[in-house]
Amino acid sequence: MPHRKLLSSLALLATAALGVTGFAASTAAAAPAPERAEATTVSSYAGSPREAANNKAFYDAVMKSALAKQAKSGNSLAAVTVRYRVNAPTFATQISRSTQIWNSSVTNVRLVQSTSGYDFYYTEGNDSRGSYASTNGHGRGYIFLDYRQAQVYDPTRITAHETGHVLGLPDHYSGPCSELMSGGGPGPSCTNPYPNSTERRRVNQLWANGFTGGLNAFTTAR
Repeated sequence: MPHRKLLSSLALLATAALGVTGFAASTAAAAPAPERAEATTVSSYAGSPREAANNKAFYDAVMKSALAKQAKSGNSLAAVTVRYRVNAPTFATQISRSTQIWNSSVTNVRLVQSTSGYDFYYTEGNDSRGSYASTNGHGRGYIFLDYRQAQVYDPTRITAHETGHVLGLPDHYSGPCSELMSGGGPGPSCTNPYPNSTERRRVNQLWANGFTGGLNAFTTAR
């Protein structure tokens, strides 16, 4: 997959002209084609029921894939390991930081970088939808990180927010800056990349009792 120019090369973009709402950028070139892109469903930052369903489908696919690997290993008592691949070199620092944040915030699921046998991957580019999470419905998904959006909003918050979808959290744009899944709702001045206590507790509940328990916990959340 070809890499786009580095984020720093976009510094000349006039961020005031981007016209973003929430975490959605208004103008951008087409995104690079993701791996295994057939029959994809895309979740942007519009906050509609359709996007919420797509986010949940991503979580379902990642959890199913991760739990299958755990069952094969025979270590069902350990925290579930979710493996990811980085195809977004521009955001490597933010992805690493997001992983550290989530791994220090929850105990029932661990994010681990891998180049093979991964459950989802990060990619990057320009897209009019901004950053989003997507799944192809076959146990593999990806997080797309948008260059132009990251010129307006804090890129670590964007990355941690999108990773929250992987872990099962829905958007909640009306929330305060202290709530990670409020995304771009509080505006560009909000740079908080940490999930609050409610979000941390919810992720632990989702991943505590395996696939069925996780799904039940998700449907009863907010």
